[in-house]
Amino acid sequence: MNEVQSGQSGPKRNPIRLALGGVILVGVAAILYVIASASFKPSGPADLTEFKKGTLEKLDVPSTPRPAPDTAFTSLDGKSATLADFKGRVVVMNLWATWCAPCRAEMPTLAKLQAVYATQPVTVLPISVDRDGDLNLVNEEMAANPPLKTYRDPSYKLSFALEPKAGGFPTTVIYDRQGRERARMTGPADWSSPEARGLVEKLLAEK
Repeated sequence: MNEVQSGQSGPKRNPIRLALGGVILVGVAAILYVIASASFKPSGPADLTEFKKGTLEKLDVPSTPRPAPDTAFTSLDGKSATLADFKGRVVVMNLWATWCAPCRAEMPTLAKLQAVYATQPVTVLPISVDRDGDLNLVNEEMAANPPLKTYRDPSYKLSFALEPKAGGFPTTVIYDRQGRERARMTGPADWSSPEARGLVEKLLAEK
């Protein structure tokens, strides 16, 4: 008797194996979907609160990045500039004055920070609010802290244009490479400290 005559059409398939195979395929597809979604999902701003320690303990990290003001300030040679001119770079803007002792005390640490990142897209931007009559004192301070180059805002326009306004001096505002405020420090800090460098490194790593 042949197979046709015996009614046997071929080997029977195990329904349990078929079910397990389907579950495995669905699982693999789900994993691949998650991986693909993560690959194409745009990364948001990095969390900078981890650097709120040491002399940066009072660092203000806004929940959402703040836009930079478009207020103009000037270089020592009188050329006009805005924060938008530094877009594409991490900017550590420091509002200071020669009559402010804490400002002068932290200035060497800002100079060290700039020196460390001299070959990277980082600009430490001291902006003096000193009046014209004290320009010689501003020059002396900068000469003592290379490679810093100061800018000026004797009318305090930039200080008032910040949102919220600068709460005193020194005030240091950190902008990312998109030109957005990501952190702010009111009062002096050690800007050559590990936490300060870590903050800059975190912003440099962002796309």
